Amino acid sequence: MKAAILIPARFASNRYPGKPLVGLKGAGGTEKTLIQRSYEAAKRVPGVAEVHVVTDDERIAEAVRGFGGSALMTSEHARNGTERCAEALDQLGVDIDVIVNFQGDALLTPPGFVTALLDQLQTDAAADVATPAMRQRVAEVRKLQSEEAAGRVGGTSVVVDGEGRALYFSKKLIPYLPEKALGGEMSPVRLHIGVYAYRRSALATYVATPPTELEELEGLEQLRFLVAGIPVHVVEVQTPAFTLRELNNPEDVSPIEDALAMAGLE
Repeated sequence: MKAAILIPARFASNRYPGKPLVGLKGAGGTEKTLIQRSYEAAKRVPGVAEVHVVTDDERIAEAVRGFGGSALMTSEHARNGTERCAEALDQLGVDIDVIVNFQGDALLTPPGFVTALLDQLQTDAAADVATPAMRQRVAEVRKLQSEEAAGRVGGTSVVVDGEGRALYFSKKLIPYLPEKALGGEMSPVRLHIGVYAYRRSALATYVATPPTELEELEGLEQLRFLVAGIPVHVVEVQTPAFTLRELNNPEDVSPIEDALAMAGLE
Protein backbone atom coordinates (compact mmCIF):
# COMPACT_ATOMS: atom_id res chain seq x y z
CA MET A 1 0.00 0.00 0.00
CA LYS A 2 1.49 3.31 -1.12
CA ALA A 3 0.41 6.54 0.57
CA ALA A 4 0.67 10.26 -0.10
CA ILE A 5 0.05 13.04 2.41
CA LEU A 6 -1.81 16.10 1.15
CA ILE A 7 -2.01 19.29 3.22
CA PRO A 8 -4.96 21.45 2.09
CA ALA A 9 -4.32 25.14 2.66
CA ARG A 10 -6.27 28.25 1.71
CA PHE A 11 -5.58 31.90 2.35
CA ALA A 12 -9.18 33.09 2.69
CA SER A 13 -10.07 31.58 6.07
CA ASN A 14 -13.26 33.07 7.49
CA ARG A 15 -12.01 33.08 11.07
CA TYR A 16 -8.33 33.85 10.43
CA PRO A 17 -7.47 35.10 6.92
CA GLY A 18 -3.93 34.32 5.84
CA LYS A 19 -3.28 31.92 8.69
CA PRO A 20 -1.07 29.50 6.68
CA LEU A 21 1.55 32.27 6.55
CA VAL A 22 1.33 33.22 10.23
CA GLY A 23 4.67 32.89 12.03
CA LEU A 24 4.97 30.58 15.05
CA LYS A 25 7.98 30.33 17.34
CA GLY A 26 9.32 26.92 18.27
CA ALA A 27 11.14 25.63 21.33
CA GLY A 28 14.34 27.49 20.46
CA GLY A 29 12.62 30.72 19.46
CA THR A 30 12.89 30.12 15.71
CA GLU A 31 9.88 31.43 13.82
CA LYS A 32 8.39 29.44 10.96
CA THR A 33 5.09 29.81 9.16
CA LEU A 34 2.17 27.59 10.07
CA ILE A 35 2.28 25.87 6.68
CA GLN A 36 5.99 25.10 7.05
CA ARG A 37 5.44 23.63 10.51
CA SER A 38 2.53 21.54 9.21
CA TYR A 39 4.64 20.35 6.26
CA GLU A 40 7.50 19.39 8.58
CA ALA A 41 5.06 17.51 10.82
CA ALA A 42 3.81 15.55 7.79
CA LYS A 43 7.37 14.78 6.68
CA ARG A 44 8.03 13.17 10.07
CA VAL A 45 5.56 10.38 9.21
CA PRO A 46 7.62 7.32 8.18
CA GLY A 47 6.98 5.28 5.06
CA VAL A 48 5.00 7.88 3.10
CA ALA A 49 5.80 8.16 -0.60
CA GLU A 50 4.86 11.81 -1.18
CA VAL A 51 3.99 14.98 0.76
CA HIS A 52 2.37 17.97 -0.94
CA VAL A 53 0.58 21.15 0.04
CA VAL A 54 -2.58 21.58 -2.05
CA THR A 55 -3.75 25.16 -2.42
CA ASP A 56 -5.52 27.61 -4.69
CA ASP A 57 -3.36 30.55 -3.61
CA GLU A 58 -0.04 31.39 -5.24
CA ARG A 59 1.18 33.16 -2.07
CA ILE A 60 0.97 29.90 -0.15
CA ALA A 61 2.50 27.89 -2.99
CA GLU A 62 5.40 30.35 -3.21
CA ALA A 63 6.02 30.11 0.54
CA VAL A 64 6.03 26.31 0.36
CA ARG A 65 8.50 26.24 -2.51
CA GLY A 66 10.59 28.77 -0.60
CA PHE A 67 11.30 26.31 2.22
CA GLY A 68 11.84 23.43 -0.22
CA GLY A 69 8.39 21.87 -0.08
CA SER A 70 6.09 20.67 -2.86
CA ALA A 71 2.89 22.54 -3.73
CA LEU A 72 0.07 21.39 -6.02
CA MET A 73 -2.34 23.98 -7.37
CA THR A 74 -6.09 23.34 -7.25
CA SER A 75 -9.11 25.45 -8.14
CA GLU A 76 -10.99 27.88 -5.92
CA HIS A 77 -14.10 25.70 -6.04
CA ALA A 78 -13.20 23.17 -3.33
CA ARG A 79 -15.53 23.66 -0.36
CA ASN A 80 -13.33 21.82 2.12
CA GLY A 81 -10.07 19.94 2.49
CA THR A 82 -11.52 16.60 1.41
CA GLU A 83 -12.77 18.05 -1.87
CA ARG A 84 -9.39 19.71 -2.39
CA CYS A 85 -7.61 16.38 -1.86
CA ALA A 86 -9.95 14.71 -4.35
CA GLU A 87 -9.24 17.44 -6.89
CA ALA A 88 -5.49 16.84 -6.55
CA LEU A 89 -5.73 13.09 -7.25
CA ASP A 90 -4.90 13.48 -10.93
CA GLN A 91 -1.60 15.13 -10.00
CA LEU A 92 -0.47 12.13 -7.93
CA GLY A 93 1.15 8.96 -9.15
CA VAL A 94 -1.32 6.30 -10.31
CA ASP A 95 0.32 3.91 -7.83
CA ILE A 96 -0.84 5.94 -4.82
CA ASP A 97 -3.44 3.80 -3.04
CA VAL A 98 -4.18 5.92 0.03
CA ILE A 99 -4.40 9.67 0.47
CA VAL A 100 -3.89 11.24 3.88
CA ASN A 101 -5.55 14.60 4.48
CA PHE A 102 -3.22 16.28 6.96
CA GLN A 103 -4.85 19.49 8.18
CA GLY A 104 -2.84 22.60 7.45
CA ASP A 105 -3.54 24.03 10.89
CA ALA A 106 -2.86 20.83 12.86
CA LEU A 107 0.90 21.24 13.15
CA LEU A 108 1.07 19.43 16.51
CA THR A 109 -0.26 16.13 15.16
CA PRO A 110 2.14 13.34 16.22
CA PRO A 111 3.39 11.22 13.28
CA GLY A 112 2.18 8.08 15.05
CA PHE A 113 -1.41 9.20 14.56
CA VAL A 114 -1.00 8.99 10.78
CA THR A 115 0.84 5.68 11.03
CA ALA A 116 -2.09 4.27 13.03
CA LEU A 117 -4.49 5.23 10.23
CA LEU A 118 -2.32 3.64 7.55
CA ASP A 119 -2.04 0.49 9.64
CA GLN A 120 -5.84 0.39 9.93
CA LEU A 121 -6.32 0.52 6.17
CA GLN A 122 -3.49 -1.94 5.62
CA THR A 123 -5.00 -4.57 7.93
CA ASP A 124 -8.70 -3.97 7.23
CA ALA A 125 -9.50 -4.27 3.54
CA ALA A 126 -13.12 -3.23 4.23
CA ALA A 127 -12.09 0.13 5.69
CA ASP A 128 -12.16 2.98 3.19
CA VAL A 129 -11.81 5.95 5.58
CA ALA A 130 -9.96 6.17 8.90
CA THR A 131 -9.43 9.03 11.33
CA PRO A 132 -7.92 9.27 14.84
CA ALA A 133 -9.48 10.25 18.15
CA MET A 134 -8.15 10.35 21.69
CA ARG A 135 -9.62 10.42 25.16
CA GLN A 136 -9.74 13.87 26.69
CA ARG A 137 -8.40 14.66 30.14
CA VAL A 138 -11.10 15.90 32.49
CA ALA A 139 -9.32 19.24 32.95
CA GLU A 140 -9.38 19.79 29.19
CA VAL A 141 -13.05 18.81 28.97
CA ARG A 142 -13.93 21.37 31.62
CA LYS A 143 -12.04 23.99 29.62
CA LEU A 144 -13.98 23.02 26.50
CA GLN A 145 -17.22 23.23 28.49
CA SER A 146 -16.31 26.78 29.52
CA GLU A 147 -15.52 27.74 25.92
CA GLU A 148 -18.78 26.18 24.75
CA ALA A 149 -20.73 28.12 27.39
CA ALA A 150 -19.09 31.31 26.11
CA GLY A 151 -20.16 30.52 22.55
CA ARG A 152 -16.74 29.46 21.23
CA VAL A 153 -15.92 26.26 19.36
CA GLY A 154 -13.11 24.45 21.14
CA GLY A 155 -12.87 21.13 19.31
CA THR A 156 -14.75 18.27 17.66
CA SER A 157 -15.87 15.16 19.53
CA VAL A 158 -16.97 11.80 18.19
CA VAL A 159 -18.98 8.82 19.45
CA VAL A 160 -18.42 5.33 18.04
CA ASP A 161 -20.12 1.96 17.81
CA GLY A 162 -18.81 -1.33 19.18
CA GLU A 163 -16.58 -1.83 16.13
CA GLY A 164 -14.97 1.59 16.39
CA ARG A 165 -16.95 3.14 13.53
CA ALA A 166 -18.14 6.70 13.96
CA LEU A 167 -21.78 7.17 14.89
CA TYR A 168 -21.57 10.96 14.86
CA PHE A 169 -19.17 13.90 14.97
CA SER A 170 -20.08 17.22 16.55
CA LYS A 171 -18.61 20.56 17.51
CA LYS A 172 -20.67 20.20 20.66
CA LEU A 173 -19.25 17.99 23.39
CA ILE A 174 -20.73 14.51 23.00
CA PRO A 175 -21.86 12.33 24.69
CA TYR A 176 -23.85 14.01 27.45
CA LEU A 177 -21.68 14.23 30.58
CA PRO A 178 -23.27 13.87 34.02
CA GLU A 179 -20.98 15.18 36.75
CA LYS A 180 -20.09 11.65 37.87
CA ALA A 181 -18.51 11.07 34.44
CA LEU A 182 -15.84 13.64 35.22
CA GLY A 183 -14.56 12.21 38.48
CA GLY A 184 -11.23 10.80 37.28
CA GLU A 185 -8.28 11.99 35.21
CA MET A 186 -9.64 10.90 31.83
CA SER A 187 -13.14 11.54 30.52
CA PRO A 188 -15.44 9.54 28.21
CA VAL A 189 -15.05 12.24 25.55
CA ARG A 190 -13.15 11.31 22.42
CA LEU A 191 -11.60 14.37 20.82
CA HIS A 192 -11.52 13.95 17.06
CA ILE A 193 -8.17 14.74 15.45
CA GLY A 194 -8.77 16.23 12.00
CA VAL A 195 -6.57 13.89 9.99
CA TYR A 196 -8.03 11.41 7.50
CA ALA A 197 -6.80 8.49 5.43
CA TYR A 198 -8.92 7.64 2.40
CA ARG A 199 -8.84 5.11 -0.37
CA ARG A 200 -9.34 6.61 -3.82
CA SER A 201 -12.83 5.08 -4.14
CA ALA A 202 -14.01 6.83 -0.97
CA LEU A 203 -12.91 10.21 -2.30
CA ALA A 204 -14.72 9.55 -5.59
CA THR A 205 -17.95 8.78 -3.71
CA TYR A 206 -17.50 11.84 -1.53
CA VAL A 207 -17.26 14.35 -4.36
CA ALA A 208 -20.19 12.67 -6.12
CA THR A 209 -22.35 13.23 -3.01
CA PRO A 210 -23.86 16.71 -2.58
CA PRO A 211 -23.11 18.55 0.68
CA THR A 212 -25.53 17.44 3.38
CA GLU A 213 -27.59 19.38 5.91
CA LEU A 214 -25.69 17.92 8.88
CA GLU A 215 -22.34 18.76 7.27
CA GLU A 216 -23.41 22.36 6.73
CA LEU A 217 -24.97 22.79 10.18
CA GLU A 218 -21.97 21.40 12.04
CA GLY A 219 -19.35 22.69 9.63
CA LEU A 220 -17.80 19.20 9.60
CA GLU A 221 -16.90 17.76 6.22
CA GLN A 222 -16.57 14.16 7.47
CA LEU A 223 -20.31 13.91 8.11
CA ARG A 224 -20.85 13.61 4.35
CA PHE A 225 -19.21 10.18 4.48
CA LEU A 226 -21.68 9.00 7.13
CA VAL A 227 -24.68 10.33 5.22
CA ALA A 228 -23.36 8.64 2.05
CA GLY A 229 -23.17 5.32 3.92
CA ILE A 230 -19.37 5.11 4.03
CA PRO A 231 -18.20 4.02 7.49
CA VAL A 232 -15.53 6.18 9.09
CA HIS A 233 -13.24 4.01 11.20
CA VAL A 234 -12.10 5.85 14.31
CA VAL A 235 -8.66 4.75 15.51
CA GLU A 236 -8.11 5.51 19.18
CA VAL A 237 -4.64 6.97 19.74
CA GLN A 238 -2.73 7.74 22.91
CA THR A 239 -3.28 11.19 24.40
CA PRO A 240 0.05 13.05 24.26
CA ALA A 241 1.55 14.92 27.22
CA PHE A 242 1.06 18.28 25.49
CA THR A 243 -2.27 19.77 24.45
CA LEU A 244 -3.13 19.39 20.78
CA ARG A 245 -4.46 22.67 19.49
CA GLU A 246 -5.24 23.93 16.02
CA LEU A 247 -4.67 27.48 14.81
CA ASN A 248 -8.22 28.74 14.32
CA ASN A 249 -8.03 32.22 15.85
CA PRO A 250 -5.25 34.76 16.61
CA GLU A 251 -5.54 33.96 20.33
CA ASP A 252 -4.46 30.37 19.56
CA VAL A 253 -0.92 31.48 18.66
CA SER A 254 0.43 31.72 22.21
CA PRO A 255 -0.95 28.32 23.42
CA ILE A 256 0.41 26.66 20.27
CA GLU A 257 3.85 28.16 20.82
CA ASP A 258 3.71 26.85 24.41
CA ALA A 259 2.83 23.39 23.09
CA LEU A 260 5.69 23.53 20.56
CA ALA A 261 8.07 24.31 23.41
CA MET A 262 6.65 21.46 25.52
CA ALA A 263 6.98 19.06 22.61
CA GLY A 264 10.58 20.22 21.99
CA LEU A 265 9.87 21.21 18.38
CA GLU A 266 12.27 23.85 17.02
